[in-house]
Amino acid sequence: MTKLKMDKSKNFTLKEGFEKFIRHCKIKDLSESTIKYYFNCYDYFRNFLKKKLDYDENIKLSKIDKTMIEEFNLWLKNKYNMNNTTINTRIRGIRALLYYLMRQNFLEDFNINLLKTDKKIKRTYNDQELKKLLEKPDLEKCNFSRYRNWVIVNFLLATAVRAKSLRNIKVKDIDLENGVVYINTIKNRKQQVLPLSRRLIEVLEEYLDYRNGEPEEFVFCSIYGYKLKSGSLNSAIRRYNHSRGVEKTSIHLFRHTFAKKWILNGGDPFRLKKILGHSSMKVVNEYINMFAEDLKKNFNTFNPLEEFKRNKKHIKINS
Repeated sequence: MTKLKMDKSKNFTLKEGFEKFIRHCKIKDLSESTIKYYFNCYDYFRNFLKKKLDYDENIKLSKIDKTMIEEFNLWLKNKYNMNNTTINTRIRGIRALLYYLMRQNFLEDFNINLLKTDKKIKRTYNDQELKKLLEKPDLEKCNFSRYRNWVIVNFLLATAVRAKSLRNIKVKDIDLENGVVYINTIKNRKQQVLPLSRRLIEVLEEYLDYRNGEPEEFVFCSIYGYKLKSGSLNSAIRRYNHSRGVEKTSIHLFRHTFAKKWILNGGDPFRLKKILGHSSMKVVNEYINMFAEDLKKNFNTFNPLEEFKRNKKHIKINS
């Protein structure tokens, strides 16, 4: 950018910068949920400017600096009693906006650091809870919703898909002959092809016959045949789990449980990354580190050196 354009850009306001950023996001074809997230973060920052610093969104970009972002951090903590993890969620949105403006030379460069957070242990369903949840209901006595919820639990545990992905699976996306399911709604917006386990294929064969849906219809639907809404799915699994005597009700815990079981059963971490749909090994490594203590269980049983020790015979070695 020329010096003349650089000088002119210093007159840009935050509002104008945000409008350019959102236009850039739409050109990149980012999802509606991502754009909504950026608007939400922007609203927090705009409120901070108004209530804390007595500025509005017409503030010149040249006034925004590292100190202001640090004050924004403190304001979020004091105003809303947010923890560092929640604050970082807001900061990431503002950082994406400001870093874009820096790349476009509308704003002087400075680093925006996230706050330090403690890594929380990811909760999972234990074996006793899974046995309760996976016990098949009597199809002669239960209604469609209860049977569907049982199939959903089987599907979540066997594929580790996110709730949004599960809600958008259509009948045509399940290929039982080849043992795969096509996931078209995932976080990075790329289609994913996941293998189906033998047991899950059996479950789906029966369910799809019972469901009797058209190819374009959703696999996991309401009692009226409509696509399940996010809140409806969460409520359904909460009621189902409680009815089985399981207090945990998070759908995402099935994803954590899949990862833990995969690791403890000796699964390849690179395949786990692919199944979970992550772009890097970072999250997979977090899982491995998190379940390190569990990896120690039965270590001597499976350790090859211990195997030879158990089976050793007195062998005379000629000197």
